[in-house]
Amino acid sequence: MGTTGSEFAPDFVKTNGLVPTIAQDAATGEVLMMAFMNEESWNKTLQTGEVHYFSRSRNCLWHKGGTSGHVQKVVSIRLDCDNDTVLIRIEQVGGAACHTGRRSCFFRELKDGRVEDCSPMVFDPKEVYK
Repeated sequence: MGTTGSEFAPDFVKTNGLVPTIAQDAATGEVLMMAFMNEESWNKTLQTGEVHYFSRSRNCLWHKGGTSGHVQKVVSIRLDCDNDTVLIRIEQVGGAACHTGRRSCFFRELKDGRVEDCSPMVFDPKEVYK
């Protein structure tokens, strides 16, 4: 038996107000980034259908793509078994999730003893974040 939307929420109390949140491309399964949500960003995401996070470095609500235009449109949201980690399956507008201009924030890979870039550049951050 399923639960209703009002019963579906992270346990912000257990996690001291911030829950790790993974953004995954809904079409390909590629993990694009990990950030944190607080209750305000969770509610804003549910209200708008675009992902909002809590920026720990700026200590404020952060609308992903608000500056670059590379917003994340919610396809579905999953919670882990302990309600303390969020997986958001998204449509990544503009093709890039990372502020460095890469498709994914996970763009470096250690394989066979070598580190290589494994995610393409999509935009020049110097041009986007003037």
